Amino acid sequence: MVLRRRGELPDPAAAAPIPAATLAADYGADPADVDLVRATVTALGARVVSVQAPARLVRIEGTAAALSRMFGTSLELVTSQDPVAGVVTHRVPTTALSVPAVLDGIVTAVLGLDNRPQARSRLRVAHPHAVSTSYTPVQLGRIYRFPAGTDGAGHTIAIIELGGGFAQADLDSYFAGLGIKGPAVSAVGVDGGVNVAGKDPGGADGEVLLDIEVAGALAPAAAIVVYFAPNTDAGFVDAVAAAAHATPTPTAISISWGQSEDAWTGQARTAFDQALADAAAVGVTVTVAAGDDGSTDGGTDGRAHVDFPASSPHALACGGTRLDADPTTGQVHAETVWNNGAGHGATGGGVSDVFGEPNWQVGAGVPPGRGKSGRGVPDVAAVADPQTGYQVRVDGTDIVVGGTSAVAPLWAALVTRLAQAANRPLGLLAPALYQRAPAGTAVPGFRDITVGNNGAYSAGPGWDPCTGLGVPDGTALLTALSQRRGSTK
Repeated sequence: MVLRRRGELPDPAAAAPIPAATLAADYGADPADVDLVRATVTALGARVVSVQAPARLVRIEGTAAALSRMFGTSLELVTSQDPVAGVVTHRVPTTALSVPAVLDGIVTAVLGLDNRPQARSRLRVAHPHAVSTSYTPVQLGRIYRFPAGTDGAGHTIAIIELGGGFAQADLDSYFAGLGIKGPAVSAVGVDGGVNVAGKDPGGADGEVLLDIEVAGALAPAAAIVVYFAPNTDAGFVDAVAAAAHATPTPTAISISWGQSEDAWTGQARTAFDQALADAAAVGVTVTVAAGDDGSTDGGTDGRAHVDFPASSPHALACGGTRLDADPTTGQVHAETVWNNGAGHGATGGGVSDVFGEPNWQVGAGVPPGRGKSGRGVPDVAAVADPQTGYQVRVDGTDIVVGGTSAVAPLWAALVTRLAQAANRPLGLLAPALYQRAPAGTAVPGFRDITVGNNGAYSAGPGWDPCTGLGVPDGTALLTALSQRRGSTK
């Protein structure tokens, strides 16, 4: 159960980061609300399992009968076809949910009664015969000119996972092969999620190891904390909340899982966006994969869709490119929009049907959505085409992978190194990136991608719904961010 805030959260786009203790005291759950929820739930035959007042989360358990009565519905088991998990059996409420009258206005969302798989990893494993070239993350750090003299020391990167696991032996072998000392990596279980390696090398394990290896190779002195949660709306929200409210506060949170906006309930989407707002408020930058199915985002209605949580205005949405570069010198020969044709993967991107156009994106050239202005996706990009993909090690095997899954941890590592150089958290980074981004104009700190399309949208000068502002020139971006910060004092 998600509870209301004690006060209205300041817009993270306009306010400086606030201490975690202030977020909890001023914008967490009111103790009186928590007491009332606890008493009501107990009286109706359920049990409070945990209370996270700073994140406004109350986790409860009870029989199906008790919870059905409490929320005005009934629950039944159904079988669905999931594109990744195959045939799954899960609970589903048969009617719209309600809350006891005494909790009206206090409880803003009830998650977890429907426990179908909520999200998909944005991972593409390359067929060996299709790989034209591939890169280690260290080589990509050279190509994208990550700022020299930085390695993530003193910072934490949180990674959200909804399945799979990692074995330390894989990480040790991988980082040793790159000739670097790997980061300290730890696992945190959320809602019963655990680190279970060796079960799904082509899926969830691949996602987990890709995320850790990319972030760890590019920010090797950072601490990496991997949050494992069930693949449900409740598990996903709880994992992000756990990371955002952790001590120490992470510099970046990397999310490589998502689903079309249409596949989320309104209450789950809102609760998730509020968790991302909490993260931004305390100075965390959340990098999110924009999707791997082009402008349709896997939809079958012939219309354009965008992926959530990438479409949240509190996320840095990460799109994908195809990269032809010299891995030794870092010289780029060509970089275009990733689009391998129908069914073979393409970067997500487009205009949100749910979130309005943020003030900081106005003027960047976001096309109109379905009759209204909307949040444009993505914000930034990097290589995602598995045919020019990332060299990683998964469950003892060296493979090449791609997908915007890889772009989120790459940007999380870059953000961490930028924050290290700037000696401050960057928080909601997008407003600073768009500060000098008039439509049709290349933005300092980025290499503009102007060739290619993702289906409904084409790349062009300046921001576009395929690769956003472009791919990073990390050294130039550090200079640009320093100048922009100085101009707003």
